[in-house]
Amino acid sequence: MVADLKSKSEISFAGTFASSAFAACFAEICTIPLDTAKVRLQLQKKAASGDGVGVPKYRGMLGTVATIAREEGLTALWKGIVPGLHRQCLYGGLRIGLYEPVKNFYCGDDFVGDVPLFKKVLAALTTGALAITVANPTDLVKVRLQSEGKLPPGAPRRYSGALSAYSTIVRQEGIGALWTGIGPNIARNAIINAAELASYDQLKETILKIPGFTDNVVTHLFAGLGAGFFAVCIGSPVDVVKSRMMGDPTYKSTLDCFIKTLRNDGPLAFYKGFIPNFGRLGSWNVIMFLTLEQVKKFFIKDVPN
Repeated sequence: MVADLKSKSEISFAGTFASSAFAACFAEICTIPLDTAKVRLQLQKKAASGDGVGVPKYRGMLGTVATIAREEGLTALWKGIVPGLHRQCLYGGLRIGLYEPVKNFYCGDDFVGDVPLFKKVLAALTTGALAITVANPTDLVKVRLQSEGKLPPGAPRRYSGALSAYSTIVRQEGIGALWTGIGPNIARNAIINAAELASYDQLKETILKIPGFTDNVVTHLFAGLGAGFFAVCIGSPVDVVKSRMMGDPTYKSTLDCFIKTLRNDGPLAFYKGFIPNFGRLGSWNVIMFLTLEQVKKFFIKDVPN
């Protein structure tokens, strides 16, 4: 991730894309149960007073995971894994694969020295927005499948799987519906991508300047944890709005979803699922970056001075 100006090796865009897609898919498989818990917590709305429902169904990350596993079976925790992998191949490969070329573009060909943080942020914002614009349909289908479990017992399921969801959404709602929530999704993923990639890049660069630290697994671990923490703190509000819009098509717009969430559930609703979100993004970033740094070694080739 950190461009080493003294490096005598390089990696092609195809190699970066492939290693990024693989690392993102591996992290997705490992952490999607936490993502499912996060989505359920975000979609859970405050019970109205007097409706006889005073205790929320889902409480906390582990409680939500346990409730889903008990009521729907363990496989329900991996609902949405197929579109999730579709998403990571496209989104993960593009946002990470394009990061270095875009950062170099913003810096210019003659740039020498450490890249300023604001240019790292700008590059990550750009690649996050571009990547999710392409991958939004996969994100929508993943959230729809993950939210299926909140339907009343006995209610017919809308989708039998990922391909069924794609075709049903297009048939019933039109092809444009695949880009439902694109506004908050671009905002969310551009912001989170900036928080993840720019912070990982900056943290890794900073850690490597500390005596005793080298470009190894320990450095990648610390930088990955930091990237996950920044991503959750910054991106949680837009993540909640995105999940609610994709899981509940009754919202008219991003602003409508934001206002209704604020009015009905209060400002803390925008940090619903914060712990599972950090558990998810923190572990996801650690697994992804550790895997990415190792897989990239297979694609790096030496170049002459």
